[in-house]
Amino acid sequence: MTDERLDCVVIGGGQAGLSAGYFLRRRGLTGRFAILDHAPKPGGAWQFRWPTLTLAGANHVHDLPGYGLTEALGVECDEWPAASAVPDYFERYEKKFELDVRRPVHVNAVRRRRGTADEYEVLLTGPGPGGTRVDSTIITRTIVNATGTWDRPFIPYIPGTERFAGRQLHTHDYSGPHDFDGQRVLVVGAGISAVQLLMEIARTATDVTTYWCSRTRPVFTDAPFSPEEGREAVARVERRVRAGLPPTSVVSVTGLRTTPAIAAAQADGILEWLPMFTRIVEKGVRFDGVRQDAPAQLDVDVIFWCTGFRSALDHLAPLHLRAAGGGITMTGTLATVVADEPGVQLLGYGPSASTIGANRAGREAARHVRAVLDGESVRT
Repeated sequence: MTDERLDCVVIGGGQAGLSAGYFLRRRGLTGRFAILDHAPKPGGAWQFRWPTLTLAGANHVHDLPGYGLTEALGVECDEWPAASAVPDYFERYEKKFELDVRRPVHVNAVRRRRGTADEYEVLLTGPGPGGTRVDSTIITRTIVNATGTWDRPFIPYIPGTERFAGRQLHTHDYSGPHDFDGQRVLVVGAGISAVQLLMEIARTATDVTTYWCSRTRPVFTDAPFSPEEGREAVARVERRVRAGLPPTSVVSVTGLRTTPAIAAAQADGILEWLPMFTRIVEKGVRFDGVRQDAPAQLDVDVIFWCTGFRSALDHLAPLHLRAAGGGITMTGTLATVVADEPGVQLLGYGPSASTIGANRAGREAARHVRAVLDGESVRT
């Protein structure tokens, strides 16, 4: 890789990055942008998901624009493992639309270019001759950041965590239910991933005992998920990022639907909930002052943190994007444009952090890039 100049650099080759690439081509920017992907092959974060997660279990991953998954793979494949089906689909998508995706490329930093008012330097490390790794710089007028969250698993700090003699892992590290055979497992988290993995471990692992706790009591509802709920969930997250506050997950504000599988797990006692523990000890966790009608300590072999992820934005630190409220103040039609840095867009941050949201954001990102390049006023 050599130093070069482009009109746009897309950082991240997952759902949002490929969607942005598709619409950038439609805006006439073929040959003037590149997609930099840290992953070793196509598929974004999907290639790292646990092998038992199917496309149906992943809520029927939303199609990328212009070329659907079923069309690309030529067959209905709801029961296929998402970790292999989605990478296959993304690879076909990249080839069909001749997207310039470069991998594996690590973006070390993005900074303003000295002496200019509207250019950025992307400092990166990528593949060189003979399997070597070389450093280079891309100069660009616009950045579309689509790095997602998979590389930033979040585990809350609980006093005593370093004392635990058992095993701790995150959703990010999960490889299958039989890793827990013969063990006492405490699943922590109130989201759909926590519920799905808890049920899978309890149903499939051999001689396993499971427990479940979270900071807030999970809310289950029998009502179908309505379009109005979806719009309001996205709107709540959008209001936060427009105010410079850290985003909450779109999924976290929509509640948990009582599917037949969840109803069966409730009936079998798998989803019996405990409040959050106060500290971790060598043999398990303690609920000091929390559980009035039960023992203060729960002995377990594994603490399984299904506690979500945070946006992977460390490479943008030189731009000093954080607002006083702790988040990044966003603007633009879909709240994807950094208010104080209109040449930078964040896809997968805030309201665009979903598969459907990523596609909409990709379209808007391309429109905004075109506006910046054409010299239109974009600072709001």
